[in-house]
Amino acid sequence: MGYRYLILADGTSYRGYGFGSDATTTGELAINSNMLGYQESMTNPAYYGQIIVFTQPSVGNTGINDKSYESIQPHTKGIIVREYANISTNRNHRLSLDEFMKQNNIPGICGLDTREITKHIQKHGSMMASIVDVNDKHAFDQLHATVINHQQVAQVATPKAYQDPGTGYNILVVDFGLKSNLLGALTQRQCNVTVVPWDTTAQQIFNLDPDGVVLSTGPGSPENVPRSVLKMIQKVQARIPLFAIGLGHELFARANGAKTCRMPAGYFGSNHPVKRIITGQVVHVSQNQGYQIATLSLRHTPLFVTYIDLINHSIQGLHHQDYPAFSVQFNPNGGPGPKDSSELYDEFLENVHSFRSKR
Repeated sequence: MGYRYLILADGTSYRGYGFGSDATTTGELAINSNMLGYQESMTNPAYYGQIIVFTQPSVGNTGINDKSYESIQPHTKGIIVREYANISTNRNHRLSLDEFMKQNNIPGICGLDTREITKHIQKHGSMMASIVDVNDKHAFDQLHATVINHQQVAQVATPKAYQDPGTGYNILVVDFGLKSNLLGALTQRQCNVTVVPWDTTAQQIFNLDPDGVVLSTGPGSPENVPRSVLKMIQKVQARIPLFAIGLGHELFARANGAKTCRMPAGYFGSNHPVKRIITGQVVHVSQNQGYQIATLSLRHTPLFVTYIDLINHSIQGLHHQDYPAFSVQFNPNGGPGPKDSSELYDEFLENVHSFRSKR
């Protein structure tokens, strides 16, 4: 492994050893604090266009297996680790991490102090970075100009509708960049699932006559998603039970008059404590969050807060006061991470049951 460099947008550079692909790349740095689950993170569409900095001390020692994909292909632009382990004792592994990264043209750098990079981002805020061969202060400028993409959802969401058959309720999932564990949570509950593209209209949804609608998570800024999506949410929530997750949560808030804003430094990891306000219960959740709901913007909306972050006090859950529609910022079903809040899917299906009994 030869030397490679991580150059941040503010000019800070770090030298380490390259592994995986030898490609040159640029993306937004995302600090991931998971102690396991690097494969799930790399294949999570929410990481589209990002370079993941893993804070766990060693990455690669479980290889790549067939059961831990969150989507068919990885979406991250690169990874940064303290130590890369090329030997796996996991009996389920099919590829080494290095082989997987070479196959998917993903570069990596090891031998960096990821704690120092984390502190730098926490102090100076989220920023873009490049993985390059030469410590050239102009390398980032040359690359950054070519990678800005405000249509991230369109890059990762399905272009055509498809089904995941079941015998239970007919649930429609609007795909903004969904993870496979969302579908797993619904199929475990025997739902008959139809996944539709992100730009599906309200009328197209009504034509499919679903019992409930889920808005998936996804990458990028909610402000870059066309306003036609907000109009769809406004119409659907008034007629069909709705559950929104991650980016879907942010779009649900915006559709009801709230505002979103970028976090100084996003949070990407698991075992993050949030409190359910009505009960005081604290649950630990998995998050991929770069944006948050502006608290003061909720004053004149029909939404009330259901979950709050115990570390940064950001809004983690919302509920509509007039409709059976609610949302959470975090991932209710782990992947990787705890499943403390997976009963939110049951809460959604209770709304669906009540809706059907009144039809």
